[in-house]
This record gives sequence, structure tokens and C-alpha cells, in this order.
Amino acid sequence: MELRFSTWQEVAAYLQNSKTIILPIGSTEQHGPNGLIGTDALCPEALAIELGEQTGALVAPTIAVGMAQHHLGFAGSITLRPSTLIAVILDTVNSLVQHGFERFYFLNGHGGNLATVNAAFAEIYAQSSLAQTAADLSNVRCKVKNWWEAEGVMPLSKELFGDADGSHATCGEVSLTQFAYPHSIKSAEMTPPIAPTGPFYDAADFRRRFPDGRIGSNPSLASPEAGEKLFKQALGGLEKDYAAFAA
Repeated sequence: MELRFSTWQEVAAYLQNSKTIILPIGSTEQHGPNGLIGTDALCPEALAIELGEQTGALVAPTIAVGMAQHHLGFAGSITLRPSTLIAVILDTVNSLVQHGFERFYFLNGHGGNLATVNAAFAEIYAQSSLAQTAADLSNVRCKVKNWWEAEGVMPLSKELFGDADGSHATCGEVSLTQFAYPHSIKSAEMTPPIAPTGPFYDAADFRRRFPDGRIGSNPSLASPEAGEKLFKQALGGLEKDYAAFAA
């Protein structure tokens, strides 16, 4: 059940049985020569929608723009400041609390969001501790889960791609988008086949060190077939993780 395709009466009825909601969150940033700019939002959204179908959970609209300042050297990337993303999460949660929601399961597709998302959770709990809002936040609980950390996903990625999976524009995430959105599959040559790895700082430094946007990966190995395997593996792990959190 998706919030955006529901009426207010349907949401009110849902709240009679569940106070938990899934919130996909990601980023809008470059993903190398054949990766979609929306990858980090598209992956958790696809999984969240199916997770909602399997569990009966309500799924909120995706927070599709996140922390991506280091990708701004590549056309099309969009970023929020940490303070802006914290405000977006705070306002989203506070809005839903007004209606009776208490548990917020953020399904994340971008590792660069984690520090800010957790800071937002700290702000939410501080509101309750400091009695800064009229709403009762004492029962509010928030969790963020990276989809690729669902049970069995990382070992499966290792089995499918070995060291070529990398850490950005990975074979796994590109494969998952190819499975979920087959009409948007792209192809490109990778030179070198496996991209370099290493640290980075601002957008200019990232572009200089990783000129085609990849870090340690060879996403030319991506395939819809691999994406289907990863999707099913992730979904199974997320179902168990979500059920434990909702309970």
C-alpha cells in the first residue's frame, strides 16, 4: 500500500491496525558510465514497494535527494545540505506523528546519508526529551536500514561479482536497477575495467580521482538476472528485519 496512491480514509483505516510506515530514502547522483543517476533512490523504492506488498505495510513517498555534494562534479547530480536533509526528515516524521504513526523504517539506498539520517533521529528524540513539541513522541522509534545490508545480500554480491563489485556504481546496485527498470538499461565501455579506489574530499577531488564516477567497480558486469537474485535476497532479509522492528 503506497501513501501516494491512498486516500486519507484508507490511511486512517490502516492506522487502526498498524502504526509503522516504510520510508524509502536515497540520493540523486551520478553512478558511473552505465548507472542511472536515480540509482540510490530507485533501489530502495522498488524494494520498499514490494516489501509493502508482502507485509501489508504502508510505504511513504521516496526521499529521493540526499547527501551527494562530492558528486557535483558530474552533470545531473543534486545534493542537500546536512541541515536541509535533517529538516526534511524531521518535518516528514513530525507530520506523520500527528496522524498517529509511531514507528518509522527508513529503507536507505545511499551510504552517504547515514550520518545525517542518524542525526535527524537524534533531533527527533531530543524533541521528546526536551518537550519541544505538543505531540507525544515518547513512543516514536526510528530505524535506518541499508538495503544491501539485508541478510545474505553482500555474500551474494561477492559470489556474483567478486572484487569487481566495488563501492560506488557497484555491479549490484546497477544490476538491481536493470531488473527493476529494464526499459532504462544503459551500456558503456569501462576503462580501466575495474576503477581505482581511495579516499576523496570535495566534488573537484572526487572527479579528479575517479574521472568516470566509479570507485573500485566494473558495472559492465551488471545484468538483470543478477539484479533479480539480489532483489529476492534483499527482500527476504528485509521482511524479517521489518517484522522485528514493527513488532
